[in-house]
Amino acid sequence: MARPYDPDTFTAHRRLFWISAVFAVIMLAPVAWIVGLSFKDNAELMVGTQSVFSPPYTLANYVNIFKSSSVFGWLWNSIIVATGQTIGVLILSSMAGYAFARLEFPFRKTLFIIVLFGLAVPEQAIIIARHQMFNWFALHNTYLGLILPGMSSAFGVYLMTQFFRAIPKEIDEAALLDNASAWRIFWKVLLPLTLPAQATLGIFTFLMAWNDYWWPLISATKKEMFTLTIGIASSQSNFAQSEGLGFLTAQAVFASLPVVVVYIFFQRHIVTAVSGGAVK
Repeated sequence: MARPYDPDTFTAHRRLFWISAVFAVIMLAPVAWIVGLSFKDNAELMVGTQSVFSPPYTLANYVNIFKSSSVFGWLWNSIIVATGQTIGVLILSSMAGYAFARLEFPFRKTLFIIVLFGLAVPEQAIIIARHQMFNWFALHNTYLGLILPGMSSAFGVYLMTQFFRAIPKEIDEAALLDNASAWRIFWKVLLPLTLPAQATLGIFTFLMAWNDYWWPLISATKKEMFTLTIGIASSQSNFAQSEGLGFLTAQAVFASLPVVVVYIFFQRHIVTAVSGGAVK
C-alpha cells in the first residue's frame, strides 16, 4: 500500500537535496577546474586561466605523458608501495583483531590499550627515530623502506577487533564441536565474514598510502624511487615552467585515476560495512 502524501516531508527532503547539491558543487569545483586545465593549451594558459571552461580543448598534454614523462615510473612505484602496505595491513590487522577479540592471553587488555595509543601519537613525533632506524638498516630508497612504516596500523587493528567482536560467538562454538582449531576457525569461518570490513580498511589504507607525502619525501631521495606524490611535487618547479601548467595538471589527473577506479570497484563493500550488514 502506497504511503500517503506528506507535504512537509516532501519539502524537507527537497531542502536537504538542494543543500547537499550546493555542498557537492563546492567540493567538485576544484576537481572540475583541474580537469579543465589539463585539456587546455599551455600557451593559452600562460596568458591566463580564465578560459578554462571554454573551447578549444586539446589532448596534447595527455599525449606528452605517454611520450616523455617520468610519471609511469612514479606510478609503478606508487602501485607497489600502496599495494604492499594494503596487503600488509590487512594481514596483520586481521590476525591481531582476531587475537584481541577471540583469544585469551596474558596482558591482552594492556596490549590493546597500547595499540590504541598509536591512534593518538602523530607520525611527526617519531619521524626522527624512524629515519635513524631505517638508515641503520640501509632501507632508504627501497620499496621495503617505503612499505614497512605503513603496515603498522592502529586504526586497522581497532577496526578488525571491533568487527570480530560483533560476530556471534556461537559460530566459534559450532566450529569447536567439529574439532576445528583456532587457526581453522579464524581462516575458514570468521575471516570470510569480515570481507566488508577488510574492503573498507583496504580502501582507506590504499588511499592513504597512495597520497602519502611525508614519509616518501624523507625516505626516497633518488628520482627513480619517487612515488607519484613526490614526483609531481618535484615537477612543479620544472615542468610547470618548461612544459606548462596544462601538462602538470594532466599528470595530476592521470595520477588520480587508479584511486578513482579502486573506490568505484569497492564502494559497495564500504556501504555494507557502514550499514552493519556484515553478519546476518
